[in-house]
Amino acid sequence: MNHDETHGWKSGHRLRLLENGEEFFPRVFEAIRAARREVLLETFILFDDKVGRELRETLIAAAQRGVRVSVTVDGYGSPDLGDDFVGGMTAAGVRFLVFDPKPRLLGMRTNLFRRLHRKLIVVDERSAFVGGINFSVEHLFEFGPAAKQDYAVELEGPVVQDIHRFMLDSMGLAPLAPRRLRLVRSAEGSDEGLGGAQVRFVTRDNDEHHTDIEQQYLFALRSARRQVVIANAYFFPGYRVLREIRRAARRGVDVRLVLQGEPDMAIAQMAGRVLYDFLLRDGVRVYEYCRRPLHAKVAVVDDEWATVGSSNLDPLSLSLNLEANVVVRDPYFAHQLRCKLAELIHQHCREMGPEHRPRPRWWQLSFGTLIFHVLRRFPAWAGWLPAHTPKLSAVPPPAQAAAETADQRPSETPTLTATKGA
Repeated sequence: MNHDETHGWKSGHRLRLLENGEEFFPRVFEAIRAARREVLLETFILFDDKVGRELRETLIAAAQRGVRVSVTVDGYGSPDLGDDFVGGMTAAGVRFLVFDPKPRLLGMRTNLFRRLHRKLIVVDERSAFVGGINFSVEHLFEFGPAAKQDYAVELEGPVVQDIHRFMLDSMGLAPLAPRRLRLVRSAEGSDEGLGGAQVRFVTRDNDEHHTDIEQQYLFALRSARRQVVIANAYFFPGYRVLREIRRAARRGVDVRLVLQGEPDMAIAQMAGRVLYDFLLRDGVRVYEYCRRPLHAKVAVVDDEWATVGSSNLDPLSLSLNLEANVVVRDPYFAHQLRCKLAELIHQHCREMGPEHRPRPRWWQLSFGTLIFHVLRRFPAWAGWLPAHTPKLSAVPPPAQAAAETADQRPSETPTLTATKGA
């Protein structure tokens, strides 16, 4: 087995698959409310809506009882948070960071490329959450037909330490005092009795880990013997992933792709559909999820391998954005995810065989061909795009609150700091 494929795996984990905001948000808020020393949170989107306000109040309450709370949001994904929304958190002691904020030009956001697209949470170094779900009401069914379908995973076990160290580094934080850490662990108990799942934490950046997530997909596809199910919101992978998908189907593996049928961005669906004939002729089965927009970034291979995270299989995620996935080897977790996706396929998808596809018009064929060739070469062009080093900008607390708390806790100077791997 390839050394790169075996490196980084940790054994002994308890996992909980979470579907949509209905399962994800209550678990996250419960964990934060129980936090005793630290909450680290990164998200692409945080909106000032029902979900965002509940998160805000939960973080404020944690900070007020002495928990160290650090939050990072993306400057493009979360552009409209008001001073009151953020100021209430920083006044309570929450360290609030914005990844690569940029001013608007004629009302338009200009910082489109090289986004922090990760969705990560670590609470007390004991539990972590990784997935594709942002903090907005768009991930709740009550949002209506435009509500997003997505997944996350809650983890306990050794890999939480890997995620925790990664987040400390990305946020420019030092670990908490070891003595305090030992006291809390003694009070809470050890990790004994956790499940047997093997887990690996994998990230993608623009520094040393350009293709790490893509490589995990390639390893899994090459080893597939029975079935591959990939559910991905924005599907336009590079040549290597497409080649391994087709090779797996040609050697008799049941390969199924679950893609967007009710897209939140029509151009994403159009780009994906350009690949359908290319895949179908090798036996790949393509399904479009038609109940609401698909936002998933998950896959399951055979009876053991699965991945959940923030990375789409498209040029932005694979070539520019900062992403994070967990890869799991565990029969029970793989079975859970496979059953969820099978239910999706059976109840809310249409299979896109040749006989089911609408006949495209000439302009759609021409435009589709253009999109195909542009995106096919996108990874090679990515290096030509603006390559400034994105910054983390710490939002200072309101002046009055800063003055009142200056003597109560160590200062954390709100400076601009370079983000590793950006």
